[in-house]
Amino acid sequence: MPPGRIKLDDRDIKILTILQSEGRIPKATLAERVNLSPTPCWERLNRLEEAGIIEGYGAQIAESAYGPLTVLFVMMEIESHRTEDFAAFEAAIRDVPEIVECFSVSGGFDYLCKFVTRDLASYQAIIDQLLSNGAGVKRYFSYPVMTPIKKAPIPIQMIADSAR
Repeated sequence: MPPGRIKLDDRDIKILTILQSEGRIPKATLAERVNLSPTPCWERLNRLEEAGIIEGYGAQIAESAYGPLTVLFVMMEIESHRTEDFAAFEAAIRDVPEIVECFSVSGGFDYLCKFVTRDLASYQAIIDQLLSNGAGVKRYFSYPVMTPIKKAPIPIQMIADSAR
């Protein structure tokens, strides 16, 4: 088991499964559903939180609440591949709230970023700023999302499999 990890049993997995889909479930109801009295259930919750397995609780806000949005996936390559160039790019994109996800990737490009903007003009203004502010973007390819097909959490079973 990797350092910092805790051993999870079937009840822990069940707690995580329920919380992933029902984050606002009352603790007493959660305890009932996992067949525990409230205090041991709360102790398990605290242990899962302290171990960093549960990172937090929050509302999933419907994208339609924001009005019209444009979602784009953007492959980005940076000019130079020195450590400080990667750090400069990463610092620059951290300050752009419309970049909601960014991953360092291997292959022909350095990063895959997910942008959520009001429209294409807003997206282009952000790209123009990244190109001119020293973020080191060499080239980029934009892929606007036409229709979202699937959005799901990581299957809890993967935690169960790695904990055994």
